[in-house]
Amino acid sequence: MKRTGMILSAIAVGALLFSSCRKEPLNDMTEEESRIYVTNYDEQADFTTYKTFSIVDSVAVISNRDSKKELTDYDVKLLGNLKSSLQARGYTLVDKNAKPDLAVNVTRIDNAQSAIGYNPGWWTGWPGYWDTGYWGYPGWNYWFPGYYTVFRYNERSVAIDMVDLKNAPKENNQLSAIWNAMFRGTGVWNSGNLDSMTAAIFDQSPYLKASGN
Repeated sequence: MKRTGMILSAIAVGALLFSSCRKEPLNDMTEEESRIYVTNYDEQADFTTYKTFSIVDSVAVISNRDSKKELTDYDVKLLGNLKSSLQARGYTLVDKNAKPDLAVNVTRIDNAQSAIGYNPGWWTGWPGYWDTGYWGYPGWNYWFPGYYTVFRYNERSVAIDMVDLKNAPKENNQLSAIWNAMFRGTGVWNSGNLDSMTAAIFDQSPYLKASGN
């Protein structure tokens, strides 16, 4: 995993030189220890009121603001893990044309040394990101409450968004994302890590369950 540069004070530099013979903790981290799992949700959402969900049939891949859609073996496993995890929480998988309560979008990001802000612009302005026309809402966009922080990353990542279709507003063309998860770190595009990574984001989201679960 690439490391982000930082400015050190004179005291910190001295301490660093003094301890230069010691092991560097970041260099000794395993791939698993380097991975970070970020989850966010709309605190106003009652996840028990949703019954059905649908998920995209391929994964959007964004690299340096270029985008495409793919369905690699990795993507098939990732989509399958998300489906089974949501079903285990009591949600029913339906076709996208069956008016699902929830829509699940998945994006792989390979954009080294780029900043991504978790704010409304993340969902409304990114080229190739799963647009709402796929879910039967052409011309709409979707947003998430803008309390996300801006971060800089230097490794591949995966973003998963859950969009509320059940409560689509009639007064404007804007849907709401009520849950988001991200894998970051070394090996996140390795299919061998998908089971543990998927388990991690759902373990962090105990509120994500249908009524009766």
